[in-house]
Amino acid sequence: MSASPTLAFIGAGNMAGSIIGGLVKNGWPATNIIASEPSPEKIQQLSEELGIQTTSDNDHAVLNADIVILAVKPQIMQVVVEPLAASFQKSRPLLVSVAAGIPEASLNEWAGGDMPVVRCMPNTPALMQLGVSGLYANSQVTDEQKALTEKVMNAVGITLWVDTEEGIDDVIAVAGSAPAYFFLLMESIIEAGEKMGVDKETATRMVTQTALGAAAMAKESDVDVAELRRRVTSPGGTTEQAILTFEKGGMRTLVDDAMSACKKRAKMMAEEYSANN
Repeated sequence: MSASPTLAFIGAGNMAGSIIGGLVKNGWPATNIIASEPSPEKIQQLSEELGIQTTSDNDHAVLNADIVILAVKPQIMQVVVEPLAASFQKSRPLLVSVAAGIPEASLNEWAGGDMPVVRCMPNTPALMQLGVSGLYANSQVTDEQKALTEKVMNAVGITLWVDTEEGIDDVIAVAGSAPAYFFLLMESIIEAGEKMGVDKETATRMVTQTALGAAAMAKESDVDVAELRRRVTSPGGTTEQAILTFEKGGMRTLVDDAMSACKKRAKMMAEEYSANN
């Protein structure tokens, strides 16, 4: 396999476009990337902006690729993958799925069986090259293929491997769905600011910049987030009153319950797709 294998993206939506853009930006040859998509507008835009190969023929993309990234919605994954089984069995690429809820066993069966499969759970900040991608590989995936998967997904953020497929459900709860948790908190702070008399635009600017700064501090600091929180919370001060109110309201329990509900739903989705297989 060459230093820059050929990648085929089945589906060219926002996530695929972000990964492709990150790869090209990081030096992956555009000529080694194929995007297959039924929408002429999407593939024309990708071709013009990034110079990659494009097609509307999924079989053509699969037969010319070392790695196939399945970037279609979970609801249509089966109807997209099953017709490609003969091509998968002929070319034997590594399959990387970025669809939530689709078990490795289902992907493998739809693709004809005995295929190397990586399940990848990126989160939406990947669209800004600031994402987190959880990765799970089946036993057919080689160490070289794992390294290549990391190289691909590192184009949009950081990657973390999990040892079991169930670990992907943990990734969904902790990172995959987590941007929405932060957005909800930001939304709530903005709304509270408006009630205090701050106009929405000003409140939004303050909250988004503060969130950005807090995340940067948490990432770069040599202490954990609990210590950072303690350092901001002066005894008897204003921040302490806000934190005490959060704690009194059961914020930690609420977060724990929300993440448990998220993981439970992820398991249910996997069971539903398995049952439909």
